[in-house]
Amino acid sequence: MNGGDTRSKPLSRKDFLRYMALVAGGTVTLGQYLACTNKTDKYAHITGKINGASAAVGHRLREGGFPEPAVVGHTNTVIAGSGVAGLTAARKLRQHNIPFKVLELEPGVGGNAGWGESTYSAYPLGAHYLPLPNLENKPLLALLEEAGILTGYDAAGVPVYNETDLCFDPEERLFIHHRWQEGLIPQLGISSDTAAEIQRFLAEMERLRGVKGADQRFAFDIPVACSSTDPQFTALDRLTMKAWMQQQGYVSEELHWYIDYCCRDDYGAASDVVSAWAGIHYFAGRKGRAANAEPSQVLTWPQGNGRLIQHLLQFSKDALLPNSLVYRVTPAGDKVYVDYYDVKEHRAKRIIADHCILAIPQFVAHRLLPDMAPASGFVYSPWLVANVTLDEVPSSSGYPLSWDNVVYKGRSLGYVNAQQQTLSTAAPKKQVITWYLPLDHLEPVASRQYALALDHAHWVKLITDELEVAHKGIHRLIRQIDIQVWGHGMIRPYPGFISGAVLKAARQYPYPNVFTAHADLSGISIFEEAFYHGNRAAEAVLARC
Repeated sequence: MNGGDTRSKPLSRKDFLRYMALVAGGTVTLGQYLACTNKTDKYAHITGKINGASAAVGHRLREGGFPEPAVVGHTNTVIAGSGVAGLTAARKLRQHNIPFKVLELEPGVGGNAGWGESTYSAYPLGAHYLPLPNLENKPLLALLEEAGILTGYDAAGVPVYNETDLCFDPEERLFIHHRWQEGLIPQLGISSDTAAEIQRFLAEMERLRGVKGADQRFAFDIPVACSSTDPQFTALDRLTMKAWMQQQGYVSEELHWYIDYCCRDDYGAASDVVSAWAGIHYFAGRKGRAANAEPSQVLTWPQGNGRLIQHLLQFSKDALLPNSLVYRVTPAGDKVYVDYYDVKEHRAKRIIADHCILAIPQFVAHRLLPDMAPASGFVYSPWLVANVTLDEVPSSSGYPLSWDNVVYKGRSLGYVNAQQQTLSTAAPKKQVITWYLPLDHLEPVASRQYALALDHAHWVKLITDELEVAHKGIHRLIRQIDIQVWGHGMIRPYPGFISGAVLKAARQYPYPNVFTAHADLSGISIFEEAFYHGNRAAEAVLARC
């Protein structure tokens, strides 16, 4: 996952001060700017680096100028991309003995489900959990059983999960009114009217979880393709989640904050940007059950969803070609020419295949394939993920350190304790926490450009200062902060996108032997959707074999 330097030219002092103030939700002084730049402040002892997708290499797609490739091989199927969708497609092809190659720009695999590892712990570089799958999602349940995560079924047919894969207690806490409370929904210090309103909202989400449309499909389901097309529900995609809440009489500040948190968590944008259909889907689309866990529990691991990637990878490890930038895909009768640039050898190469699966985001796919429609309707939310190594997470008043730790009204989404699932009884020599920040402070393009221009010292200040809100003096305990910038972290479901013509057209395969597979084709960037599209594309290949 750790590619080349993704930073662009340095920010001017004025631009830095403006952007840091936006991200931090306050002001940044000239003195603080100079201290960061000169490493003369209280953060000077904190080491680390900025990692990121190989943007410098990937941007060559815009520049072009590749030499004519030399033919290096033939295969049945080339899969471009080794994220969840690409590795899922590879698994299904391997199960049916179909030859394939997987071409990946990065040195490693996983996309935003990737992971890293230090002396002290494995940790996620992006997605870090999987909610209990819906019982109707048989392919995903089969994958979890194959991986040893699902260990069987009870007499009623409800899954039993490996206890060490279910999130350990304590699960969640929220820092509000200067202390930690259990759970992420505000409870501490709220009025009786607010408490009643929150309960009314949760009851409505529970009702919508079970509602079906005239087509007898659930109104909100996973995969999204299984959801009802009944207009009474799809109409919700035409307004924002915030507008819907206002229509329904939800007015409390605490509930609106929580809904903003949830939308930013899954979509990288707040409720005034995300469609009401997507906002409700966050709650009503999930209907998972377990014989040995509450429905709200999640599956998680020190390396986050890297655990699932590690399992998928075994099906394609011998067919994987990393450091390979696919720059052109040319259908030619019953064949497909897949041209790629070998970053290590600095050579252009070609594989002649019977099929090609583009398991890459739409904004990349349209640059590779002739006559493919531009991805102008696809908006991607940029993200930052920081893995923080420290002597210990200092205790503070209230509920103890949990897996998920969030600050009320914080700019970030808080941090997860990467070592929560560690089975060792000995205390770790150092603690590792993973801190998440959706970069939604400006429009995506501007925020992406500013974020990629900031250097490590500036991000260290921003991250440490927010951690200080709940943990005074934590800067003295931090030893290292490694930063992952995701310029196009996840698809953004703005009003009209999920039900609109742009997404519908993108789901149609562009050529008889070229297939697209990525979570952005659902309008929602979660593991289940990428898994669905990877299987769908592989099945299309199998239908031709």
